[in-house]
Amino acid sequence: MKRALTFALCAIMIAVCNAKVQEEPSKEQRMNREELAERQARHIAHELAFDDATTQKFVSTFQECQKEMWALRPREPREPKREMTDAEAEQAIKMRFEQSQKILDLREKYYKEYSKFLSPKQIERVYELEQQSMKRLGNHRNGPARQGHRPASQHRGPQDRPAPPQHPHR
Repeated sequence: MKRALTFALCAIMIAVCNAKVQEEPSKEQRMNREELAERQARHIAHELAFDDATTQKFVSTFQECQKEMWALRPREPREPKREMTDAEAEQAIKMRFEQSQKILDLREKYYKEYSKFLSPKQIERVYELEQQSMKRLGNHRNGPARQGHRPASQHRGPQDRPAPPQHPHR
């Protein structure tokens, strides 16, 4: 009896600690996100072969942009899907429009910043590399199985099936 009570108490304490840790992102987690943004910026700068001065400007500007993007998208747990009223659906749609507009405004702001030291072709390439990086990160974070994707070696499309045997007409 004493053992069961001790076990139950330990389980409750572990559950409470885990809930608390998930509630408050630690400073280490925030640093990891900032470090990731810096690594991403340095990778892009390396791919585009920027000189040291341009790399420094780009990394700084990229990190500022990421911080502003993060501020637009606070990490909040998603509510479970439920049936919405028409008014709630309309409000949700309008909120997404507002969010999209804020993101567009921010992208335009940073396009102007990048334009001070990068050419339009370079900026376009930055966007491409950033997109590729985000796709890789998303695939890595969620894993192929969770996203419903299979590794290329496991794809079973029509082109992967063996051709049916060909019988000569009799």
